[in-house]
Amino acid sequence: MTPQHTSRNVAPVHPVDEVLPPLRLAALGLQHVLVMYAGAIAVPLIIGGALHLPKDQIAFLIAADLFCCGLVTMIQSIGVWKIGIRLPVMMGVTFTAIAPIIATGSNPSLGLPAVFGAVMVAGIFTLIAAPYVSKMIRWFPPVVTGTVVLVIGISLMRVGVNWAAGGNPTLSTPTGPVPNPAYGLPLHIGIATVVLLTVLGMIAFFRGFLCNIAVLIGITVGFVIAVAMGKVSFTGVHAADWVALITPFHFGWPTFDLMTAVTLCVVMVVIMIEGVGQFLALGEIVERPVTPDDLARGLRADGVGALVGAVFNTFTYTSYAQNVGLVQVTGVRSRWVCAAAGGILVVLGCLPKLAFFAASIPTYVLGGAALVMFGMVAATGVRILGHVDFVENKKNAYIVAVSIALGMIPLVADKFFAQLPELAAKFCQNGILLGTLCAVLLNLLFNVRGETAPQMMGKKMA
Repeated sequence: MTPQHTSRNVAPVHPVDEVLPPLRLAALGLQHVLVMYAGAIAVPLIIGGALHLPKDQIAFLIAADLFCCGLVTMIQSIGVWKIGIRLPVMMGVTFTAIAPIIATGSNPSLGLPAVFGAVMVAGIFTLIAAPYVSKMIRWFPPVVTGTVVLVIGISLMRVGVNWAAGGNPTLSTPTGPVPNPAYGLPLHIGIATVVLLTVLGMIAFFRGFLCNIAVLIGITVGFVIAVAMGKVSFTGVHAADWVALITPFHFGWPTFDLMTAVTLCVVMVVIMIEGVGQFLALGEIVERPVTPDDLARGLRADGVGALVGAVFNTFTYTSYAQNVGLVQVTGVRSRWVCAAAGGILVVLGCLPKLAFFAASIPTYVLGGAALVMFGMVAATGVRILGHVDFVENKKNAYIVAVSIALGMIPLVADKFFAQLPELAAKFCQNGILLGTLCAVLLNLLFNVRGETAPQMMGKKMA
């Protein structure tokens, strides 16, 4: 008799690995793109403006960034060999490296070729360091992970709140910062509120697919209102080409400056530490525990992202926390959704007209949705902390309290560390890094050290 093959012999597919129907993949992927789009194009806009590049060169930086975001996202979510964590992760260019990039790019003797050379060195460094940093997972129990994710969520809220008000409170000009006259306009706050209420209404009254794309629907409603009121500028769309390929080394062959390379390697250490916390949080959300090998693969993708960026004229990459919040909001855990979003980004990078059109979405429209998603990142941290014992081990409360307090210093007092030496000030101004370091060290002091003595006594008695 031949054996009967029944459905019982087929192992169930984990939601992370589930391949959704094409239309759902496209819609959910587009939602991820819109959530991270403003952050992705902000970095090339800031750097291009600071370096006084011509508009066409800034547009090229934006297109190159979108192309690389998509490429690195697909590598991270799908996985290639020992690269990519294979979770629903969106990769975007990091804000952490803006200051050293502008400093190097504005130096007439260095310029952008030296920036891209340093990005390449940082990528190679990250590939080498990833397996060692990944072993830090033992320093990230729930009390640390939950605290870090909570600090990340609260830190992101400032971005979402400013977006909802119409951008940053101040604008950078050649003569110095000036107040942003559009900041806090009732119209901006009103449209952001409509977006927020639309998202919440979709989640409250609908189920299934419509609930999953609540953020996309909210952004669409806000965008339509802004267009109808004549508040959207489509400048640059008409003049942009329909198709333009991203050419490697557009700004010339990379050159190498030691100090810039070392600085960006330090930046990548910061990115990797933040990445460990985000990957662990995402593993909690999608209910797939993250192992040290998983972390190593995810961090290697950061390194590959920097190498891809150096070749295609952009910068260093990291996982975007706002998209982690979107996974939590929608409950859609398939990594193939992020892979589809990566494909959309690659297409956008090669279609300048579409990229310009998407860039026309006002920040206050995105801000209404960001308040939900960034808040959900913080809520994830609270959920993780729900597994921590605060009753029998009261020291855990001190870990959370002090780490959050230190992590909030750059948010509430941005001049607090201004009198420190430049390198120390830059380190301390990163609230996420400051909170993470504090949580790890306090956990080592209160828990790891505290547990070691009784264990050693037990061994001696045995």
